[in-house]
Formats: sequence, C-alpha cells, structure tokens
Amino acid sequence: MGQRRASLGREFGFLWGAHAVSSLGTGLAFGAFSIVAITVLEATAEQVSMLAGAGLVVGAVLAVPLGPWLETRAKRPVMVALGLIRFAVLASIPAAHLLGALTFAHLLLVSIVTAAAKIAFGAASGAYLRSIVRPDQLVAANSRFESVTWSTTVVGPPAGGVLIGLFGPVVTVAVDAVSYLLSALGIAAIATPEESATPCSRSRRWTDLFEGWRYILSVPSLRALLFNSLLVNGLIMAAEPPLAALMLGHLGFSAWEYGLAFAIPCIGGFLGARFAPAVVARFGECWALRVMGTLRACWPLGLAFVQPGWIGLATVVVTETGLIVCCALFNPVLAAHRLKRTDPALQARVLTAWSISSAMSIAAFTLLWGAVAHLLGARGAIALAGILMLATPLLLTRRVLRLDIPVAGGTSREPVGARAPRSPNRQRR
Repeated sequence: MGQRRASLGREFGFLWGAHAVSSLGTGLAFGAFSIVAITVLEATAEQVSMLAGAGLVVGAVLAVPLGPWLETRAKRPVMVALGLIRFAVLASIPAAHLLGALTFAHLLLVSIVTAAAKIAFGAASGAYLRSIVRPDQLVAANSRFESVTWSTTVVGPPAGGVLIGLFGPVVTVAVDAVSYLLSALGIAAIATPEESATPCSRSRRWTDLFEGWRYILSVPSLRALLFNSLLVNGLIMAAEPPLAALMLGHLGFSAWEYGLAFAIPCIGGFLGARFAPAVVARFGECWALRVMGTLRACWPLGLAFVQPGWIGLATVVVTETGLIVCCALFNPVLAAHRLKRTDPALQARVLTAWSISSAMSIAAFTLLWGAVAHLLGARGAIALAGILMLATPLLLTRRVLRLDIPVAGGTSREPVGARAPRSPNRQRR
C-alpha cells in the first residue's frame, strides 16, 4: 500500500492535502449553520429546514450551467477560484455578525453559493484527478479521498462541538472559511502544467447543459450505477430524520448516545476505504461493484428493529458499521469506474450532472419520507426504506457492468450496445 501511495505523485499529494484540510474544516463546522440560525437569529424550525433543503436544491440548479463552462477551462485555476469564493462567502458570516448585520437571508444565500461551489469543485477535481494519475491508480487515489472523508467525519463533529461550546457557532464557520483558503493555497502550489482544456466550440446551445446526462444514459454501466446511487443515497438519507426521531424521542436515547452511535461506525469507513484497492486487485472492479453494492443494501433494514437500552445502541452501531464499510469500499471503485468510462471531453459535465442528480434525489427522498413517516410512523418509514433498499442491487448485474469496452491509456471508447454522443468539440455548430 505504501508503494502505491508513493507512486501517486507530488501533484496528487497537494490535491489530497487540500481535500483533507477543507474536509476537516467542514467537519468542524458540522451543523453550525443551523445552530447560528437558531441561537443567533432565533430562526423557526421551518426556516432551519429551508436553510438545509433550499440551499441544497437551489445550489444544485445553479450548478447546471457550470458543467459545460468547466469543460473548456483549466481545472486547477477553477478549483483555486472556487476555494477562494467559498472562503469569502463563509467569512462574510462572522464579519456580518460582528457588524450586527447578519440576517437569515444572508445565511440562505451563503448556503446556496457554497452548495453550487461544492458541486463545481467536485467536477473540476474529478476531471483534474484523471490528468495527474494513471487509470490503474484511480481506485487507490479515490480510496485516499474516501478515507479522509470518514476520518474527518469521526474527528470533526465532536471537535466542532467543543469549539461551538467554547467560542460559539460563528467562530466554527470562520474556521471552516479558513480551511477553504488553505485548500486553495495548496492547490495553487501545484507547479506542474495542466493538460490542455477541451477547445471551446464557437457557439453553444441550451441543450449542451444536458450533455452530461445524455452521456451517462448512453453508457449502460454508468446509467445503472447512477440510478443505483440515487436510490441508495436517497433512501439512506431519507431514513435519517425518522431514525433520529425514533432514537431521541420514543426510545429515549441521549444526544451523546445518538452521536456515538454514528461516530464509531465511521472508523469502519476509514478501514473500508483503505482496503478498496486491495479488493479490486484481488477480485476485480466488476466484482467489487456488484458484491459491495449488494451487501450495503442488506444493512439499513436492521435499523427498523432498534430497541431501548445498550442492546439497541449496539444494534445501531453494528448496522451502521456494516453499511459504512460496504459504502466505503464501493465508493472509490464507483468513482474510478466513472472516470475511466467517461469521454475526457465530457468529464466535467458528467461529474456535474452526477452531483446535481444526487443532491436533487436526496432532497426529494427526504421530503417524501417526511410524509411517509407521518403516515407509517418513524419505525414504519425506516422499515420501508430498508425494504426498498433490498431491490437496488438488481441494477448492478454482471452483464450491465461489463458491457463497456475497458478503457486503456486514459482514453475512453464507445460502449458496446450504446452509441455515446459526440463530444461538443467534434460537433459542427
């Protein structure tokens, strides 16, 4: 493993370090927006829900035109600029607070801008990653990103809770802002010239905005993996509010027990991500996607049977650990497969379309499951999500995942049984 990490190169080290710093800042500021809205602005429950939901949805909609725009730009300067933008908008919150000018509309605007910037940064980062590591290194590179995500999830929120307790939520937002500044500086320090961006066509049509989705739907494995991810992520996130209501309300768990039940399993996420390259090397990419995609669907139903006391707490910890380990093994392989199966000329558009679809599906499932919980109760809503999850592996058949011709040398080829759309730079306008 050490040799594989060393071979990823200096450029990847800077990119990975920038991701680690910004992820830690995000973890430290986990929930800070809601706490600022409640404690500083005395926002209502409806306003807090709007802050979370509307920011995500509107930010995703605003990110739609960014995919085509990113395709014709060098990715590293874009990532630096997006880091500086996130620093500036987040830093405006403590600045406005000091001046006594902080409003709910200000918080909502910052939430929207950061959501759109996050999607754009993810697309630019994914496209840039493909230009600095070899195709056979993509699983190892994405596993390192995944391990950082789970590590900061374990460390960040508890440490952020201490910071909020000592200095207040506005200070944690300032710390998050600084993390994006440091991230931008780290990416700017990369000295190696970047590959040339895709040439810009002379004119663009509004239909170009949907080129990423058209490409995904034309490639059998990408299409299946997208729908699988939308269902799995949507159902997992939709079950979280009913589970919180069940544990903190009906079952009487304390806040620290609830936090502990979800912090411990994240250690499994770190371990799962670290083992992803070895699993792919031993069993292959198709096997990892099918088996891990199947196993992760088996765990959530267990949350419907949580009982009071330490047995119930252990049930949540074991169930969440199993789910997170499988997700942490699955996600880097999915990210690598998606990069290798995507035409380089459409990389940013595909990644942007994927992120937007994920954000919108999570918002839709969360809203829908609020109504389901009202009708079936918290335990019934959790059970229904778990039952539906059991059907998601049906999308990950061996035939579908192997329909694509393997990509060699970092260049993508047309998938068998589907005609990929031409790149914009090849089309005559």
